[in-house]
Amino acid sequence: MTTAHVLRRAGALRDAGTPFVLATVVRAQSPTSARAGDSALVLPDGTLEGFVGGACAESTVRVEGLRLLRDRSSTLLRIVPAGGDAATPPVDIGGAEREGVITVDNPCLSGGTLEIFLEAMVPPTVVHVCGDGPVARALVRIGEAMDFDVRAGGDPSASSPPAAVVVAAHGRDEDEALVAALRAGVPYVALVASRTRGTAVLDALDVTPSERARVRTPAGLDLGATTPAEIALSIYAEMVAGRERVARPPAAVDHGDGAGPAVDPVCGMAVARAAADPSAVVDGRTWWFCGPGCRRAFLDDPARFTVVDLAAGRS
Repeated sequence: MTTAHVLRRAGALRDAGTPFVLATVVRAQSPTSARAGDSALVLPDGTLEGFVGGACAESTVRVEGLRLLRDRSSTLLRIVPAGGDAATPPVDIGGAEREGVITVDNPCLSGGTLEIFLEAMVPPTVVHVCGDGPVARALVRIGEAMDFDVRAGGDPSASSPPAAVVVAAHGRDEDEALVAALRAGVPYVALVASRTRGTAVLDALDVTPSERARVRTPAGLDLGATTPAEIALSIYAEMVAGRERVARPPAAVDHGDGAGPAVDPVCGMAVARAAADPSAVVDGRTWWFCGPGCRRAFLDDPARFTVVDLAAGRS
């Protein structure tokens, strides 16, 4: 995929509201397979489209790209050969020698240094507001000021699935809006109502107990809010406080065990554990690798390698 194709693909993803990371090689010191100007996209499921170097470089870009999607930030990634270079001593993955720059010691690299700018492209969080009362109008006004993509009225399941649905209809068509949001899998669903009325509304919904438990009512953080604007502010505060849950890309990599990247047992590199990363199951345990070379070396003699499980702190 050429740089022109990568940019066209980035435009299509942006139009579709899909988050991604744009990775652009800004410096390549020989010997490396990448050249300045090469680019790639990291998608929420860990897929990498384009070219920014060999398998090991791609693995590092995938790990850092997924982290940036979660953090909604950008960074300059320096991938240096084992032992680093004279200009900048390497640090472990996730460390930073200075703000905005991360240097990774890559034992797989043949000898050159790559500098890659990673920029997270995360579309505004879509908030669907149901209702036309004072609180609903305040939600639209304050949400737009906070750069949310606020959509008022209509069916929340009729357009792109929103990340949040707030029902502030004060007794009008609340059931339909809540059920539609829950069945569409909207991450944040809230009902503006008193605790007593909110409980009564939820008890009457034709949904499962687990779905009913996802509705937040009274909506918002307990800030002592009384005016419509203050109530709206408390609701957005709750969204921000739970941002990873509310705005998380629906196809984001989820390991299910709360752990972060795996560690390649051969070279020690961090691996995202995405579907595109090589893996192997040995004695019931899944091992992840930065590239096919490390996977082959491991399968030739698994007993040679001892892995330190960084998440659990054991070997």
